[in-house]
Amino acid sequence: MSQTLAGKCFCGAVHYQVADEFVYAANCHCSNCRRATGSAFKPFAGIEREKFRLVAGDDRLLIFGDESGHDAHCGRCGSLIDSLVRDGAYVHVAMGTLVDDPTIRPTAHIFVGSKAKWFTITDDLPQYDGHVPG
Repeated sequence: MSQTLAGKCFCGAVHYQVADEFVYAANCHCSNCRRATGSAFKPFAGIEREKFRLVAGDDRLLIFGDESGHDAHCGRCGSLIDSLVRDGAYVHVAMGTLVDDPTIRPTAHIFVGSKAKWFTITDDLPQYDGHVPG
């Protein structure tokens, strides 16, 4: 039986729970993730959609996209909470919004072909120009 992790936005209006059963995690350097987070990259952890549940503030969400893929931000403080991906089957949880410590860690840097030129990757994780191959 896995642990349930808590997460929330900056202002606390949106809260969620997610199983600590993430399938993958990475640091995404694409221009969309940089703009969504206001940072050099987005650390995210991917999990099946049914293992992620909003527990407060679903009426506060600002959604960019549709049911097959979107970014969900808190409509009050703007925090990126999650991204719905892979035709709506998976959720990419913005790891910075987790209150609890997940067992998974990012295993790669993706979309480094479009990373911010002002940022230097200094760890030893593998780097890919796009998605992780395979």
